[in-house]
Amino acid sequence: MTQQESAAHEPAVLVLEDGRVMRGERYGASGVTFGEAVFSTGMSGYQETLTDPSYHRQVVIMTAPHIGNTGVNLQDAESSQIWVAGYVVRDPSRVSSNWRATGDLADALAAQGIVGISGIDTRALTRHLRERGAMRVGIFTGELAKKSTDELVAEVQASPAMVGASLTDDVSTNEAYVVPAIGERLFTVAAIDLGIKTMTPHRLAERGVEVHVLPASASIDEIYAIEPDGVFFSNGPGDPATADDAVATMQAVLAKRTPIFGICFGNQVLGRALGLGTYKLRYGHRGINQPVQDLRTGSVAVTAHNHGFAVDAPRDGEFDTPFGKAVVSHVCLNDDVVEGLRCLETPAFSVQYHPEAAAGPHDSAYLFDEFIELMQSNRKVRA
Repeated sequence: MTQQESAAHEPAVLVLEDGRVMRGERYGASGVTFGEAVFSTGMSGYQETLTDPSYHRQVVIMTAPHIGNTGVNLQDAESSQIWVAGYVVRDPSRVSSNWRATGDLADALAAQGIVGISGIDTRALTRHLRERGAMRVGIFTGELAKKSTDELVAEVQASPAMVGASLTDDVSTNEAYVVPAIGERLFTVAAIDLGIKTMTPHRLAERGVEVHVLPASASIDEIYAIEPDGVFFSNGPGDPATADDAVATMQAVLAKRTPIFGICFGNQVLGRALGLGTYKLRYGHRGINQPVQDLRTGSVAVTAHNHGFAVDAPRDGEFDTPFGKAVVSHVCLNDDVVEGLRCLETPAFSVQYHPEAAAGPHDSAYLFDEFIELMQSNRKVRA
């Protein structure tokens, strides 16, 4: 009997901080969990979502109704563990049917202590969050689900909020490691791990880059000890307003005019390093179907996202920074949120989304090529 079958009749309840309650069945581990309620619009790629460190302390609601049909495998994980705080699905698959599957999703959740709930109307829940905004949530199973609504709401309201959360140290590597170049080594990159995903250094390695993944706490001396051709700042969880150390590191790299590429949290860190502010989005962008326009070319890419904060930058024309002129390079066509920055007088750029996109789409893979070109151009200038 699978974990899913054994949990089929164990009651579970989802409680939002505004008092909304939805009842279903346990999916995953028994117990209680708290986090920020967010929804993901992807119809596939659930294993990549679950193992993305950017989802640390978030309870992910899947808008696609049928989840778990391809099971889990040993190849698609984006890190060594599941990072979501909780998982919410409507209709779990009763079987795993894929030639690559090595296990069942519900069993994987239970094995890692991830509390989830199934059998609720996830689309109604998503509409609620779209109207009210992302908020704190709790999932309670078994006897815990039998507490009074007032008690459960009070527990949710007492849990920590995402605004002001400093989570980088929770997800960053403790020790540096190297992802070797595939084929001839053409460049060396220092990747600052703010919550990096496995596929990101792999995308660089495919292009002949030897990637040294360094802890978020790495000093400038430690970064430059490897003589990098470029510095990469990764995705990650938490409020960018708390990332003072990463911002200081970014500013030191900008001052040395070493090529920089940042994604997601790295985009927000670049924004702060350039003197811009950040703010909390109403419900954020998550999933693998977000339309983003490259303002240089007018082309539109379908992109993978996971962010609840954004950079507050001028949309029209160039703006001044301590490191010269810069521009907004990309915007989201759904809501005009800034999705990319580009410095014009120092070799640095970033995007708010995830171009490595292990689960797809791959429209934005060209950004890794642009980083390669930037390092190549910088090498020629310094020669």
